[in-house]
Amino acid sequence: MDIQKLQRAVVDALEDVKAQDIKVFNTEHLTSMFDRVVIASATSNRQTRALANSVADKSRSIGNPVIATEGEDTGEWVLVDIGDIVIHIMQPAIRTYYNLEEVWGGKPVRLKLSPESTRPAVASSETAFDPMGTRDEPEGRRAASRSSRPARSNR
Repeated sequence: MDIQKLQRAVVDALEDVKAQDIKVFNTEHLTSMFDRVVIASATSNRQTRALANSVADKSRSIGNPVIATEGEDTGEWVLVDIGDIVIHIMQPAIRTYYNLEEVWGGKPVRLKLSPESTRPAVASSETAFDPMGTRDEPEGRRAASRSSRPARSNR
């Protein structure tokens, strides 16, 4: 399938579900595994999942298979691999933290986008991403283990 038609279908699918700050990068010079990386922002877990589903449905409808989808369980960062294009759909705090534009952003692709699609998604200070905040350790467990230890003696 023609890469321009495929990337247009991806961008249209993202715009249909109101993705923000859509960026498309040409990665042919960086890797032979895929030709484009698309990065888009969503405002909620529900929207990231909806955007991923929209891209997957659109890809299938034009006869392009979906290779893999990752991250739908949490919805903070969903990756959709459709072969020639890899799509990252992220919440703003995650996108700011990982800064994929720096990794893949050497050659942006010029596309016509709707005004809403180019609006930057801003992460508020209240939603800053904490990579250690996703651990499954019960609250108070550390504090309880510290309080049950005997005090250290200073010899």
